[in-house]
Amino acid sequence: MTAGGTGRAEEDRGGVRTALAGLTTRGRSFLAAGVAAAVCAYVLGQSDLLRVGLLLAALPLVCATVLYRTRYRVAGSRRLSPARVPATGEARVHLRVENVSRLPTGLLMLQDRVPYVLGPRPRFVLDRVEAGGRREVSYRVRSDLRGRYPLGPLQLRLSDPFGMCELTRSFSAYDTLVVTPRVEPLPPVRMGGEAKGYGEGRQRSLALAGEDDVIPRGYRYGDDLRRVHWRSTARHGELMVRREEQPQRARCTVLLDTRGGAYEGAGPDSAFEWAVAGAASVLVHMLERGFSVRLLTDTGSVVPGEGADGFAGASQQSADAAGLMMDTLAVIGHSDGTGLSRAYDVLRGGGEGLLVAFFGDLDEEQAAVAARMRRRSGGAIAFVLDGAAWLRDAAPGSGPPGGGGPVLRALREAGWTALAVERGASLEELWRRADRERTGVGAASGGEGAR
Repeated sequence: MTAGGTGRAEEDRGGVRTALAGLTTRGRSFLAAGVAAAVCAYVLGQSDLLRVGLLLAALPLVCATVLYRTRYRVAGSRRLSPARVPATGEARVHLRVENVSRLPTGLLMLQDRVPYVLGPRPRFVLDRVEAGGRREVSYRVRSDLRGRYPLGPLQLRLSDPFGMCELTRSFSAYDTLVVTPRVEPLPPVRMGGEAKGYGEGRQRSLALAGEDDVIPRGYRYGDDLRRVHWRSTARHGELMVRREEQPQRARCTVLLDTRGGAYEGAGPDSAFEWAVAGAASVLVHMLERGFSVRLLTDTGSVVPGEGADGFAGASQQSADAAGLMMDTLAVIGHSDGTGLSRAYDVLRGGGEGLLVAFFGDLDEEQAAVAARMRRRSGGAIAFVLDGAAWLRDAAPGSGPPGGGGPVLRALREAGWTALAVERGASLEELWRRADRERTGVGAASGGEGAR
């Protein structure tokens, strides 16, 4: 820290430099003309020309000093509507400026800082704002790329009435716009892994309260004697009680392969962005159907804050759960990993449920790891993206056929419903096709997993 007197002197010198640096082209021209006139007056001995030169030179200096010393008290605020938008969607930014001082302001130029991917930097010219008055303006932002983008800080550019000087003042607050992946509506087909005969995809599990079950268990201290199952007691020769059960939600795990080496290309039309958008669509769809959903990546990490079984859908918290997962997918990027073993370890310790995976390029070793993931799931659907084929300038639908390839054959032999994703493919059509293929396989094996 500097001493008080020295600090004030340095602040004054800094203020003078700031004021002089704010001179506009007009102000600098007046100052240069005044100095030139004063020099000529001294050389020629013309006192009248000297007075003109001093007037020309003094005008921009006085304007700069008055503008710098004028302390406007201006409050600024920003509001996003909405604060979370899908890619290619638009959000409106509302700016409000309020003059909280007793003096009216001069001409103000309002400018907000935005990243270049959201569009050009917005600028607004505000005429005189009376004491206690307010002005509101708005602009739109749009991005084709998902992510979190800071907006701000808001800047005010002050100008004197003669246009000799302009000074910029900045607010400290900023807001964040979240651009999430595009979500494609999916048809309500019935996938494998859902519970049969109990509402919309719900199961039944053992608990401490609920409906009776015909399968008894041994008596434990504290059990209600009214729940004694006398027939089983006579058969086993010991006291047996009826077990109790309660509904349990069907579970769904969405696995997103984020390995950097599994995808080629970048940008909004890349294979990786298609996989991220597909994962977002499935997550939202399953939440709407009442599933307990969790998001898993190849690194073994899940969405922060979710429970062991994932977020519960069809509840008051489902919208918050979807928002949290969308926020995670908005900033997810490529991982440094080369394998799927960590994701396999997480799935190996979990219970049965529907598994929906979005894979990039899989070699023989990783295809074997992915095949083993099927063992712990009630149903498994895999969307495999061929990075090399995705980069080819081919029309949608002209890529490699969906039924070929050793990776797809290995996954299908392990019980997956595996589909190849071509460039420009529709997730909705692939989702229906996965249901048709799963139903056909189930019918061929004796009706397992059929509706």
